[in-house]
Amino acid sequence: MDFAITGDQQQILDSVRKFVAAELLPHEDAVDRAGEIAPELKDRIRARAIEQGLYAMNFPENVGGGGLDNVTMMLVEKELGRASFALQYLVARPSLILMACKGAQRERYLLPTVTGERIDCFAITEPGAGSDALGISTRAVADGDDFVINGTKHFISHADLADFAIVFAVTGAAETPKGPRKLVTSFLIDKGTPGFACTRQPDAVSHRGFHQCVLAFSDCRVHRGNILGELHKGFNVANEWLGAQRLVLAANCVGRAERILTLAAEWAGSRKQFGQTISRFQGISFKFADMAMECAAADLLTMRAAWKADQGTMTQEDAAMAKLKATEMLGRVADEGVQIMGGMGVMGDVAMSRFWRDARVERIWDGTSEIQRHIISRAVLRPHER
Repeated sequence: MDFAITGDQQQILDSVRKFVAAELLPHEDAVDRAGEIAPELKDRIRARAIEQGLYAMNFPENVGGGGLDNVTMMLVEKELGRASFALQYLVARPSLILMACKGAQRERYLLPTVTGERIDCFAITEPGAGSDALGISTRAVADGDDFVINGTKHFISHADLADFAIVFAVTGAAETPKGPRKLVTSFLIDKGTPGFACTRQPDAVSHRGFHQCVLAFSDCRVHRGNILGELHKGFNVANEWLGAQRLVLAANCVGRAERILTLAAEWAGSRKQFGQTISRFQGISFKFADMAMECAAADLLTMRAAWKADQGTMTQEDAAMAKLKATEMLGRVADEGVQIMGGMGVMGDVAMSRFWRDARVERIWDGTSEIQRHIISRAVLRPHER
């Protein structure tokens, strides 16, 4: 594995870094205070991202995407991760599971999402089924050429901005040695479809301006042609999305941790106590050694998983290790950043307090730390169990 940055990669990273500095960072504080992004700012950021070729970089070139490999995408995600999540998410990397679109679905969903004309959201989590994806209770019952969908999804990220949702519903059951197992199908459902309602959930303390929503389906009728992938095989496409998303999240966390490290170092190098800068005290300087080491370790695990993804050999535990290490590392680095800054670190108008607040949710969404440990431990232990 050689992670030396090539000339082409450096050009891409320079472009992303300039975009983040010019288009995203200046608006962070205002978005955090308001908990909203003005519609005109959303449109401008998205338009400029498209104009500069930074939109849908994760999609193949043959459908109009940037065609970047996984390693390059993670380098890009680290740069984007330095910015407020609500803002960097406008530089969209749509769900790659849309590559499962077939026939008319490509023109209606895939291609316009890649060009930025339409926005997708991913809807699997329910009030009674978070980490337990097989616990979902939303059902889709066949009725002629349609399916009638009833149920509720919640914590659906940026569904308020989306034009359509990728919705997972139970469509049957299969007998297994351990008893009946739910069969799940994924559907493409447009906003405005009768029986489909989207409402904002109360604002979270993390990632202000990036909203979570409740999707409610009441006798929502969807044509069989809106099945994404194959009937009863929704988790085939879901698992592809989850692995990729966990790498994205890991890379974002590394980028944010590196920004925290820089911000804390600038503070420690200028803040004076007892006649010298606090960076000269061993109790402070050793924190930076640990923070830098943690960042590097998470970075390497993320890049290793991305490299394996490019080789077609990435496993669920590879993505789980990267996600677990990076999200828990970010929590520790953010906490130490606050400690280094002291009382100033928890003041509402200081960036460090925002990083600290935002870091907490990373260990929860897209698979909790406990779920990642389960995936990793099963991979280690399963071959030795009798």
